[in-house]
Amino acid sequence: MLRDLLRSSLAAEFEIVGEAETGEASVALAIKTKPDVILMDVRMAGIGGLSAARQLAKEIPAAKVLILSQYRDEEYVLEAFDAGAAGYLVKTDAITELNSAIRAVHSGLRFISPSIAQTVLRTRKPGAERPSNDDGLTKREREVIRLISQGSTTKEVASTLHISPKTAQVHRDNLKRKLNLHSTAAMVHYAIAHKLIRID
Repeated sequence: MLRDLLRSSLAAEFEIVGEAETGEASVALAIKTKPDVILMDVRMAGIGGLSAARQLAKEIPAAKVLILSQYRDEEYVLEAFDAGAAGYLVKTDAITELNSAIRAVHSGLRFISPSIAQTVLRTRKPGAERPSNDDGLTKREREVIRLISQGSTTKEVASTLHISPKTAQVHRDNLKRKLNLHSTAAMVHYAIAHKLIRID
């Protein structure tokens, strides 16, 4: 339903070359059609929008990924940019800002929703780079799996990292998808094997 609304809104000004429901389908379709701008949600079936954005940054770096999300937490925004996104637009700003955001990222500019820009700019460190871990995990995700493997609950992870419980749960879900781990025990095994935690 949301895609139908977006299509109707954008068709008057932009050429829409395709739509997809899952992260994997988005990557495959983008590689085939090579769009200028890709509008992507954070929460998608399959690998999710941020993992898809990370793949797209490698496969078709010329394409600009604009994240459209309900989440206003700076953790999502920073992770989106770390994943290679060119812009982050919260859905409450989309009515007035969507077309401007698309034009901005298409022209090579970064875009952050006006309603969250000041918060994000205060937390973003100059010179920050995208992660280059072989496993594709962000620095935050590695912190989360380390804490989970040490016995922390989702609530405790949130408290330790000063993020919301919902954000902590999303990181946990992303880890399961990225690493194909379906239990806490599997996460512990992974953390030990990759020396994220020490066993004395």
